[in-house]
Parts: sequence; structure tokens; C-alpha cells
Amino acid sequence: MRQPIARFSEILALLPELPGPDLESATKAALREGQLTKPAGALGRLEEISAWMSTWQAAHPPRLNRPRVAVFAANHGIAARGVSAFPASVTQQMVQNFVSGGAAVNQLCTAFDAELRVYEMALERPTADFAVGPAMDEEECARAIAYGMMAVEPGIDLLCLGEMGIANTTSASALCVGLFGGTAADWVGPGTGVAGSALARKIEAVDVAAKLHFSEKRAPLDVLARVGGFELAAIVGAILAARLARVPVLLDGFACTVAGAVVRALDPRGLDHCQVAHLSAEPGHRRLLEKLGRTALFDFGMRLGEASGAALAIAVVRAAVACHTGMATFADAGVSGKA
Repeated sequence: MRQPIARFSEILALLPELPGPDLESATKAALREGQLTKPAGALGRLEEISAWMSTWQAAHPPRLNRPRVAVFAANHGIAARGVSAFPASVTQQMVQNFVSGGAAVNQLCTAFDAELRVYEMALERPTADFAVGPAMDEEECARAIAYGMMAVEPGIDLLCLGEMGIANTTSASALCVGLFGGTAADWVGPGTGVAGSALARKIEAVDVAAKLHFSEKRAPLDVLARVGGFELAAIVGAILAARLARVPVLLDGFACTVAGAVVRALDPRGLDHCQVAHLSAEPGHRRLLEKLGRTALFDFGMRLGEASGAALAIAVVRAAVACHTGMATFADAGVSGKA
């Protein structure tokens, strides 16, 4: 049994254990796809998604019987600087809304028959203000990562990740500066709808943090601890645990994808079992996906967070799996193949 994780060295020790793609399952998926009653490539990205599911589940045919939506909620000390349109108390209020079934993600989970789990992370104790010092120390960050790993339980065949935390797009923007460079203005967007002086405060907060923390190159987990949040660290842990358990992952919008970028910075192949569900309306998300070389599954102009885009993408994955497993082959249907 592993001891509780409390140091970055223990997180880094997991990286050599991350399994790669299961090539046998990938080959079986490709062979079946080529026999289905349609022109090759006619289903576009649906074909890629079904192959991705098989490859990372290490199973053919792919399955989608038990998707889980995991929403991590935490508060940020930087919120006290007025960088959001809402007070930090809204985090707790929205968690209660999730529990009561009143949020958008509740309706989406019901529509697509997905489990919803909400992980509340010490909302009464926000991270420190990263404009004056590190948001977390090493132990706090490592324990948050370990907490996120608990979202992956036996029997899950798809994990959808999301977050709730007032001011977390400020944290996400600062993470992008630390991981990819650029200025605060390159990454900061309206988040919950800030404009004018509030947006200026948000940019200033990230600019101050960048000068304080990133005057020199830092390791990915150090970047996370300095300007990240408990919920973003937990998403890092969930991504790693899903890889270890061979569970494919759907990432939600900007903040969630930034957490994924930390994993990619730790291991260039560390996000291969993940798809980005949607392109957020938050402008930094498009820039981030370009840096990661990723294309989201859809762009509906969403910027809600709370795993709403990832939950919606379950429908796309269901469609991909259904077509791959349910369609007849040319031989089954008595249809002539390509001449």
C-alpha cells in the first residue's frame, strides 16, 4: 500500500509507471473500423474517438457504461483583490447548488446518465494570495494532488473533469504564464464576466505574480504550487490516477485544461489519454490549445466551468462508441465494399 503523498518527489515517482497506449486494442479498433458499412473516414472524429477509447481502456470493443463527472471546488486567496465578478462565498453556494441538483452540470449528467461527484476542498481555507507569496507550500499542493487521485475508482470507464472556484481563471492565467511564458495580458480574460477596472485588477494581479514567481524557470509542480489552486492540483492528480487505471479523460474548459498542461509539462505524453471537450469562450483557452497542439471536440461558446462542457461531450463519446460497436460490417450486411 502506498503511503500518503506529501512531497513532489512522490508525485514524480509515479511518472515512470504511467502506461502507454495499448497497441493491440488500437489495432483491433482500426481493423473493425475499416470493415464498417461506410466510406473510410466518413465519421470523421467519431472514428478517432472510438479508437482513442479502445486504446486507453486497453480493451476492444470500447465501453461506456459508467462515466463519472468529477467537479473539484476550492477557494483562492487572490479573490480578495477583486479579480472576479462574484465574491468567494459563491463557491460554497454553488457547491450546495450541485448537491441540491440545481446546476447545469446536474441536468447534463441526468441527460447523459453520468455519475456526478463533487469534491469540496476546505472552502473555509483558501490558498494564499499568490501576488504576495506562494499559493500553496509543497505539502499542501502534493496532498491536493493526492486527493484528486481518489476520484478514480474501479469500474469507471470515462472520467470527465471540471472545477468550481471563484478567481480560478486568474490562477489559470498565472499558471499559463509560468508554464508557457508571455505576459499577463496574453492570458487573462473576463472569466466570470469582469470588465473595466476589475479586468485591469485581474491583469495586474497576474503581472505582479509573474514578476514575483517566474523571474527564473521553474519546475511544473513548483509553478502549480506558487500560483495554482487546490482544485487545479486535484485535477492534476485525477489525470494521473486515470492514466494509471487506464481510464480515458475528458477535460472541461480553460482552468481544467491548464491543470492538464501541468501534467503535459511533467511528461510530454502525459495527456495522451485525455481529450479536451470544448473550446471555452475564455480567450486564453484557444491560445493554450495551440500550445498543447490540441483541438477541442466542439465550440459552443461555453464558459461556465463546473465540467459542463465535459459532461456534454459524453454524448459525443457515446455516439462514437455506439457507431463503432453497433454498425454492421460490409460482410454482415451483405453490402459490397469499395471496388
